[in-house]
Formats: sequence, C-alpha cells, structure tokens
Amino acid sequence: MTVLTGLDKPALPPVRPEVVSEVVAALSPRLRKRLDGAAEKLADRPVGRTGDDWTIEVDEDVLLVLHAPGGVVRSAADVRCGCLLAPACLHRAAAVTVAPLATGHAGAVGGEAGGQPGGESGGQPGGEAAGAPGAPGETDDDAAEPGSTAVPLTGAESGAAERLHTCASAVLAAGISGAGAVLQAELLRAAHQARLVGLHRPCAEAVGVVARLRAARSGEPDHRLTDLSDALRELLGLTSALCSAATPRSALGDLRGTARQAYREAGGLRLYGLFTEPVLTATHAGVLSWAVDATGRLSTVAEITPHADRSTAASGALAAANRPVRLGDAVLSHREFTRAGLSVQGATRSATGRLGAGAGVRAVRAGGAPWTAEPADRLWAEPVTRQVARALAWTDLPHDSRPAGGDLLFLEVTLRGAAAPSGDSAARYPHADCDGLPLVLRPAHDHPDLAYGANLALLADCPGLRLRVIGRLERAPRPQLRLLAVGADPGAPGATLTLAADRSGRVNLGLERLQRADLPSDLPSGPPSGPPSGPPSGPPSGPPSGPPSGPGSGPPWGPEAPFAVEAPVHLLTRRVEQAVTGGRRALALLAVGAGSAARDGHRLRAAGLATAALLLDALAGSAGDQQRDVFGRVLVDDHRAFTEAWLTASCYGEELATALCAAAWSPPDGR
Repeated sequence: MTVLTGLDKPALPPVRPEVVSEVVAALSPRLRKRLDGAAEKLADRPVGRTGDDWTIEVDEDVLLVLHAPGGVVRSAADVRCGCLLAPACLHRAAAVTVAPLATGHAGAVGGEAGGQPGGESGGQPGGEAAGAPGAPGETDDDAAEPGSTAVPLTGAESGAAERLHTCASAVLAAGISGAGAVLQAELLRAAHQARLVGLHRPCAEAVGVVARLRAARSGEPDHRLTDLSDALRELLGLTSALCSAATPRSALGDLRGTARQAYREAGGLRLYGLFTEPVLTATHAGVLSWAVDATGRLSTVAEITPHADRSTAASGALAAANRPVRLGDAVLSHREFTRAGLSVQGATRSATGRLGAGAGVRAVRAGGAPWTAEPADRLWAEPVTRQVARALAWTDLPHDSRPAGGDLLFLEVTLRGAAAPSGDSAARYPHADCDGLPLVLRPAHDHPDLAYGANLALLADCPGLRLRVIGRLERAPRPQLRLLAVGADPGAPGATLTLAADRSGRVNLGLERLQRADLPSDLPSGPPSGPPSGPPSGPPSGPPSGPPSGPGSGPPWGPEAPFAVEAPVHLLTRRVEQAVTGGRRALALLAVGAGSAARDGHRLRAAGLATAALLLDALAGSAGDQQRDVFGRVLVDDHRAFTEAWLTASCYGEELATALCAAAWSPPDGR
C-alpha cells in the first residue's frame, strides 16, 4: 500500500448520502459538537489506497478504512475504524463528512450541468447529467414520464416532504457558516427518507444542496454562491409545493420526479453532428456531443467518467473527445462525430434528448452536413427573440423534462472588438453585433487548460469577422452568450473564417484551438472603438438609426449604447444571498445596521420596484422576528416565516432577472 500526503494523495471515494446520515446519527450529542473540528483535522491526514480500500492514518495506532467496491462506499459497514469507540466513533463520521457525496449521476453537465455538485461544466447545460456513461440504453417501460400521473400524495410522502422542508429551512437559517456536518447529515437523512417513498426530485435537490454547501465551507474553487442559493430555492420551492394543499394534483408527477430517465423507442434516426463540448465538474470529466436529426430535434451522446484528481480533470476531458462514441457499432470518436453523422436503427431517446446505447441499437457512420445546410441551417433560422424566450422558459422546467438544447442559442454575429466587461477588469471578451444588438461573448468554462480562453482572445482581435455561433444564454441585464462553437458564415457579406476542409467549417472552442491561419488576411489591422468597460453613464439616447454598414460600424459602443438604465435589483438579491451566507441571525444584524434595509427599500421604490421593496422589508422583518425567553435567549422555532419570506424574495428576484434579460434581447428598433 502506498501512503501519500498533500497534493499527491488520492481523493477519498464518494459515499452514498444515506451512509453519511447513518454514521453521523450514531454519534452521541457530545461527539456531534466536535464533528466539524474532527473533519478538518482528518482532511489533513495521509491517505493510501489498495484496490477497493482507502486508508487514513488517524494516528500511529489507529487506521481508518473505507471499502468502496466500484469506487463508491455503499453501506455504513464499509467504513471501519480501529479505535476503541468504533463503530460509534468520531473518526468514521469525520471520514464520511470529508469524502465527496455519491449523487448517483455522472455529474452535472450542466449544470445543473448542469447541475452538479459543483455545477460547473463545459457549458452548464444544467440539471442532471445529459449523458452519463452506463446509463440504460434500452427502453424502460417501468419508469414513468415526469408528470404522467395524478396520484395524490400519500401520508408517507407528505411526512417526508414536511421533514425535508424543515431540514432545508434549518440549513437556510444557519447559513453556510452554521450548517455544519450535523445539519448536513440531517438533511441527507430526510432526503433518503424522501427517496424511499418516491420523492426522487426533492431528494436529488437536497443532495445537491449538501454538495454545494460542502464546497462553500471548504472554499473549493468551483463554488459559486449563486449556485447554492439557486439550489436552496429549488429545494424549498419543491417541498413547499408538496406540502401545500393548493397544489393541483396534475402537478404532483413533476414534483415527485423519477428515479431514472425513461427511454422511448425512436426508431430509425439520421443524425448530423453539430459540436462537442468538454464537461468538467468537481467529480466528473468528459465530453458531450450534440447532433441534430432530420426533424431538427437535438440529441446528445456523452463520454463522462469520474476523476479523482482535479489537476488532471481537464486533460481527462480533452482525452475523452478522442474516445469512440458509445452508440451501436459506430466506429468514430466524439471529435469526428462533430463533423460526421450516424445512421441509427432501433434508437432510444429520453425526454432530455439522451440517446440510449442498449443492445438493440445499431449505428453506422454516415456523412455529416455543414451548418449552412439542412437540417442544421433551420436552427439559425429561428428569430433571436424566440430563441431567447425558449431558453429562458427552459430553465423553469424540471431537470428530467428539459429538452436537449433548450438553453442553446444559434446566432449569426459580426465581431466588433473587445473590452473588459463591467466588474471584470482582468478579462477581455469579444463583443459582437447580433441583429443590431451589442452582444458580449464569454467563455463557456474558465478552466485555463481548456481552449476557450485562448480562442476568445484571438477572436477579440478580429473586428469585422462574420460568424455563425452556438452558445448558452447567460441570463444578465445585457445580452451575453457563453460561447461553445463557432463556424464560418460564407453566405453573409464580409470576412469569415478560412478553415481547412477537414474542419467542415466549424471549431469546438473548448477542445480545438483557432490559429492565425484560420482567419482571413483582409481583416482590419486595428479594432474599432471598443465597447464600454463599465455600465453606461446615463440613459440611452435612442436606438441605432440602421443596421451596421461596415466592420467599424453598428450599434454605438459608448455611453449611447441602446441599453436601459439597470434597475437596482441587486439591493434585493444581495440580501437573499447574504441570508444563504450568514444565516438568519446575520441577516437580521445587517438589515438593521445603520438603517440599511430602510435605505435599500427607499431606493427600490424610487426605481419603481415597490414589490421588491415590500419583499425586502418582509425578509428583514422575519429575520429579526424571533421570540426570546426571560433571559434574552432566542427560542428555537421552525423558521417557517423566515423561510417563506426568503423564498418569496428569491423567486421574485429570479422572475425579475428573467424579465430584464428578455428585455435586453429585444430588438433595438422595436420589431
């Protein structure tokens, strides 16, 4: 057995959520108080691996063993400690607290990749894995489609939803700083009970909350406060709906979710490759390939596997692009599939567009199609405003009902130079004109070992270049796109990419690097006046008078750019996120400090956001509205009023952000 320390030590195997809750529940109240400190100490101890056994040297005399057949710890008996207090010892509980959670999915491809404990992926398609290796390829007649049943909740389901809501409320009230291992284990226990009675969607959301909470507490680089806040809102929204008598019976199927995705017969499919994106999460890495069939529907095939070392995860994702597509007898890699096609017989496909790889599927390589020919060309024919509306509506669907590519935009753009976006002076992103709208093109993933950054830096120096692009909508008060792939636009006026014939007129920006030779030689030598590096200094002077007429023309990039003055939505959303960070008590202190909440409410009303001001007042009031005993000590409550106020404010902020994003993408001439 090799024992390693520091950066070279192997990562601990994932542990099933129910194992975590069972091991922590075995601790005495005295030991539970010491669990967080013990977990921090154990994280620094040497780790070794022999086969399916991971060992941790607690001290000279005590060895802790995690038995993980198949790479996952599946029962409490698989966590063994040599100390005298075992099995009810602190070491076992600390080990399952430090180890990552086994979510049962290949990783968020978004998301939602997808997430997700990390939620960070090659482009975050969102929600659940959009193509996990080992996913069932055959049709699953036993798995019901989401929303296909109107059976009322049973008593067991109602009780499980109530417990899950109570635990989630306790986590919210405690905040990141206070939601330690014990609270996390209680939430996982409630999630396991929910799964046992068939509430699969709330269970998955609860596990995602714990995974993101751990990432926040440990300071992992892929932690984003917004992701944790979104996950808590989703979980509390689900449990609130399940606990409410006003929820229509027809909605219960979607609220319950399904244990596994159902695959339906799709018959014969002729698939044309579109692009491939790298997928990178906290625990998984790989690629996701996208294809379009003759009807214009998008489908996905993935090659995603667990990784034990963050430092090599990006290289693992790049290597996955050269592995064969797991579909029938097809003999081509994911990178080749980008520019080729497949003829599939006996195909199966899930509601989210995942193609099954069952024994009855037959697939052979076929010719591809350029983006400028059918069926791909119709993706760019859809009006931009309709694409944006579809992408925004896609995020409101349950994860297992989101159609593949619902969040993708297919745009024709003309590059206009580069400038640092507001609040991000270290980065310079390409800016483009899209049907008269100034558009910021951002990388789909910020990992330095992926090719996104280098490619966008090259494109930023190419004003006047005409492109067809595929990207993921970034919900923001100004038009922004997370760029995934670019291609030549030979039918449009102006210069475009001059790619080699074997690249079929397209580039996967996360996997392949653009070269100077791929750019036309007649581009302007210098960029036009760049877009502003900060918000506009005043209200817009009006829409542009006409379409762009040259490489340096187009919508004005100065303070006169056609953007509305940004509403101060952050005054509400920052309080929502402060509650997630510091908990109920910290929010109460912040809200009353120097009249902060009253001042923010006045600014919101002055901006015409009276509802936001009312919600902010309610949130601040509920945070501080806690009963005390005769000694001034806060009495324990169920945090129901605070949770309801926070959830209402969070949902309002989401809807307002969506509305502002849709307005930002509206044509400047009002068409």
